[in-house]
Formats: sequence, C-alpha cells, structure tokens
Amino acid sequence: MTSDEIKTNVEKALNEIRPFLQSDGGDISLISIDNGTSVKVKLEGACIGCSVNQMTLKSGVEMTIKKYVPQIEEVINIE
Repeated sequence: MTSDEIKTNVEKALNEIRPFLQSDGGDISLISIDNGTSVKVKLEGACIGCSVNQMTLKSGVEMTIKKYVPQIEEVINIE
C-alpha cells in the first residue's frame, strides 16, 4: 500500500466512526501517519476529557483503522 492509499483508507475508517463520535458531541481529526504504521489523531469536542475516550480510541478508532489498514500498529491521541 502506498502512503496515499494508507491515508485514503485511514480517512475512510475515520469517516465510518465519525457519526458515532458526533452523535455524542465529539469528533476526530487525522493529524499524521508516521512510517505507515502509526496514526496520530486528535479527539475533539465532547471527546476531550471524556472518561471513556481511551477505550473509544482503542476499541473503536484503532480497531476500525486496522480493519482498513492492517499494517497500522498503533493509534495515538494527540491532546
């Protein structure tokens, strides 16, 4: 997968989960993709300071991104 394909597929994954975050008053932005294996995102709105945002990040965001881009090893929230 090229870096453009990785970025496109990560965006597709974020677009899949964005409605769930927005329904709770939050959102997510892609910050960067490093070495094709690490994705940095920024949780926004109600997601900031939410007590379950780390669980959302790992079980929701990371799982969905890995479904689209299996070589992604980690998803990091930049605060």
